[in-house]
Amino acid sequence: MKILLLGSGGREHAIARALSQDPELSELLIAPGNPATAALGTNIELDILDPEAVAAVAQREQVDLVVVGPEAPLVAGVADAVREAGIAVFGPGGQAAQLEGSKAFAKEVMQLAGVPTAEARVCTTLDEAAAALDEFGAPHVVKDDGLAGGKGVVVTSDRAEALAHAEACLAKPDGQIVIEDYLDGPEVSLFCVCDGVNVLPLEPAQDFKRAYDGDEGLNTGGMGAYSPLPWAPADLSKEVVETVARPVVDEMARRGTPFIGLLYCGLALTSRGLRVVEFNVRFGDPETQSVLARLRTPLAQLLYAAAIGELPDQLEWSDEAAVTVVLAASGYPASPKLGDPITGLDEAEQVEGAHVIHAGTALKDGELVSAGGRVLATVGLGKDIDAARARAYEAMSHIKLDGSHHRSDIAANVARLQAGQADQQTG
Repeated sequence: MKILLLGSGGREHAIARALSQDPELSELLIAPGNPATAALGTNIELDILDPEAVAAVAQREQVDLVVVGPEAPLVAGVADAVREAGIAVFGPGGQAAQLEGSKAFAKEVMQLAGVPTAEARVCTTLDEAAAALDEFGAPHVVKDDGLAGGKGVVVTSDRAEALAHAEACLAKPDGQIVIEDYLDGPEVSLFCVCDGVNVLPLEPAQDFKRAYDGDEGLNTGGMGAYSPLPWAPADLSKEVVETVARPVVDEMARRGTPFIGLLYCGLALTSRGLRVVEFNVRFGDPETQSVLARLRTPLAQLLYAAAIGELPDQLEWSDEAAVTVVLAASGYPASPKLGDPITGLDEAEQVEGAHVIHAGTALKDGELVSAGGRVLATVGLGKDIDAARARAYEAMSHIKLDGSHHRSDIAANVARLQAGQADQQTG
């Protein structure tokens, strides 16, 4: 099987790594890829936001499957163009991708599908935003309606901060925001592979959004993750499929825009029950690094089966746990410093049960340098979360990048969560 994978971040390196381990894979093209994906396949130059260009390359290269990593190409309609060219693609069409492209659209679909979620108000003016903030009260939850790279959400008890974020979002062209009732309880990420009709859940994970230890600092794209969740209800995946994923997939099919690809269900396990925080329409980063490290079902065959409407009944998983720790550049998330050399990766890779995932790296005069806010991640595998965590941090201890930072408390709260003492700001 010949596959074209779109994207260049940590998610795509993790996907490429899993695809490369599938015995059915004959050739892997990654556009544009990063220095690490070049060792797993062939990096190629391609404007992944240009649907016609992607379809043309897929045809020219005679690929069997296109896997779309990031959300922006999906919202731009890349999957539609590839399907029209007669090539299987793992990723929803542009209309279905609005589940992530517009939070207001996602709320509308959830309402029609009867999916439990936070009560919300869609606002297009600052006066509407102020009224919604007062209606729901603190803590305030303000979300940019469109794509924001994981940084469009502010959760704060400071009304002025909430209103300032609302104003900044509304100042954009066609600016629109969603203000929601705050959801208490720990958050969970559950990826569901969908073939337009059927839904197959992956193992749940939890990520950590805030930049610093103790959930301090600004929201980021994610500073770490772990899987499985030993504290979560045993029937969580089944409940999510029945009450969230399948109703949404059914609603999208009813609209004539079937959802084929990865439905990322961001969930809160609240005191009032399961609630949807958000949907994404692609693998999440950094949860993918932990989840795919545990998947034993060959990934290329799984994604191809979804693309052609033939999902298997079940998946195979490792009994091991996985913990992912993200290394961020100096100044991240506000103003990351780029272009600094990175060393120690060979030593990190030699740690038993650990590997390194590249996210924002580049080669400059043959030297590996930082090229993004979230630079790389170490992934540790072990018999339980503590063992996996130890390996991830041992690998991280070898890596040097001037001014960089990483959280030291990824997955440190698992025992407390398992004891039923989840605090209000988990993940």
